[in-house]
Amino acid sequence: MDSRLNKPLAIAAVIVALALGLVVGVTTGIADRIFGGPNPKTIASASLESMRAQNRLVAFVARYVSVTTSTTSRFGLSAKRTLILPGDVRYELDLAKLEPDDVTWDASSHTLSVRLPEVEIAGPDVDLAAAQEYGAGGVLSALTNADQQLDQANRESAIADLRKQASADVPMRLARTAARAAVERSFAMPLLAAGFKDAKVVARFPTEGADEASYVDLSTPYAEAINQAERRRAAQAQK
Repeated sequence: MDSRLNKPLAIAAVIVALALGLVVGVTTGIADRIFGGPNPKTIASASLESMRAQNRLVAFVARYVSVTTSTTSRFGLSAKRTLILPGDVRYELDLAKLEPDDVTWDASSHTLSVRLPEVEIAGPDVDLAAAQEYGAGGVLSALTNADQQLDQANRESAIADLRKQASADVPMRLARTAARAAVERSFAMPLLAAGFKDAKVVARFPTEGADEASYVDLSTPYAEAINQAERRRAAQAQK
């Protein structure tokens, strides 16, 4: 009878010992050596899911200023208006577009390669509160709506000019550099924490090395850009 009672107790003791051994092994790193250690692919996959959950990364923000002038003539009279319009543009990465195939691990070189989605240009967020409009229309402005027409023409031209400035080579290069650094850091930190001190992370855009830079244009339409700016200015005036 005693042997029948002792057998379950012995089995329970072995289970407890194995559980304690596993805990000790995990805390001391023995379990990693027994089971092969942390897997860089698993770590990269977890980092990928974490980044996808962030949805969008604002890698770079820049402010541009456009100066535009419009003229019109009627009845032998002329009018001219000039607009100075600043606006902010965001350079973003849609992290939700990252797929598992975009992240690869090369065990021989200890390099994690990440293929990035194209940079997206969002904006411009025009600052009407800082805008300056001036000019002289004389009699033509007094008799017609020439000033209003010139102001609208200036605003349309200014927004188009802000977008053109934003897509120039220099800001696009700065945005790409900032985006690469942010993504490489996000993947490198978990690898470093897991003990892969010699791991390298290299992020690249699909079109890098091509003659033409590529990006996705998410610029705000003219009417919406002006409406957003007017709402911001009205909100600031109420404060």
